[in-house]
Amino acid sequence: MSFQSSVCKQMLSLVSRLDFEKYVKKYDGDKRMRTLNCYSQFVHLFSARLAGRESLRDTVETGRTLQTKFYHLGCRPVKRSTLSDANNRRDNRIYEDLFFTMYQRVQGPAPKYKLNLPRELYVIDSTTIDLCLTLYPWARFRKNKAGVKLHTLMKCAGSLPEFINITDAKTHDAKGAADLPVPKGSFLAIDKAYHDFAKYNEYNNNDIRFVTRLKTNAAFKVIRTIESGHPAVIADEIIGFTGHSTHKKYPHPLRKITWRDPETQKLLIFLTNELELPAQTIADIYHARWEIELFFKSIKQNLKIKRFFGCSENAVRTQIWIAMIVYLMISFLKFRNNSTYSVQQLFRIIQINLFQRTSLIELIKGNDTQVKKSSQIALFPI
Repeated sequence: MSFQSSVCKQMLSLVSRLDFEKYVKKYDGDKRMRTLNCYSQFVHLFSARLAGRESLRDTVETGRTLQTKFYHLGCRPVKRSTLSDANNRRDNRIYEDLFFTMYQRVQGPAPKYKLNLPRELYVIDSTTIDLCLTLYPWARFRKNKAGVKLHTLMKCAGSLPEFINITDAKTHDAKGAADLPVPKGSFLAIDKAYHDFAKYNEYNNNDIRFVTRLKTNAAFKVIRTIESGHPAVIADEIIGFTGHSTHKKYPHPLRKITWRDPETQKLLIFLTNELELPAQTIADIYHARWEIELFFKSIKQNLKIKRFFGCSENAVRTQIWIAMIVYLMISFLKFRNNSTYSVQQLFRIIQINLFQRTSLIELIKGNDTQVKKSSQIALFPI
């Protein structure tokens, strides 16, 4: 019978060692290294994310128990203090650059979004990860709370995070989104928390069609009315802002659509610089924001990014970037193999079989019977 690598090693093979070593050299990651190099640190944290390890001690004990397994991954068991020091001191930008390299590879086989649009659709939103103020004083954002915020630009085709800006939780959404590079000539769905007329003008000048919600205190005048036969459309109007400061920041006409959701009967007022598409399409573009909420839910539940193995800002950023790399890897495997499983199901399948010597492709393409059978296998067989 032919030799089969473990599932974990098959996943690690998706990472180019040449690219990895290039980034290590770029940021002097292995400078003054004695026992634990950057790649070994990556393997330990990578396997911990996939296996759902809860703590640094848990991760180290797992590595010691599975010493032969980790030997075939190219690393050795590590002491808790050594891994902790590496998390605190090794430059997190190594893994940030690796994330963007992986993203370039994943977006190729990503499926198209379900809406048939003439442009690529993106969503901007953020999520807050709460931290203990005593352990993470650098991340204070309220009197008794600490946290970090992930400002994310997500491409709806494949639900892929194209860019992530990690800040402290007190950073306002609009300020955190200022550094997100939205591609020219695209559609963008954003929440009204990102209300910034100067930014809207920048989007308009870059041929970006945005859809957001109108704030209740905005002063405007109706320029003309668009006839619509859709039963959910209460009003479809072209407006211009009348406030001196507002008009100066955004002097262009906008479209205001008053929409009653057929399912919830909730009244929504959309604001967009797209003047041609039907009102139903505008509503569908805004509703695409739900995709990023599912993404945030997935990474918090499956990648355990609420628990960190270090208290420094560098350690937190390192683990977030590695968790995002894991998400991209699983998405890539799903797209390339046309798997019918959801990303969450694939997380669970891989977690159960992480150190099994079985074909990763067969697991991804397997039927329900194979999944039920694999769920009876011990998580960490020895």
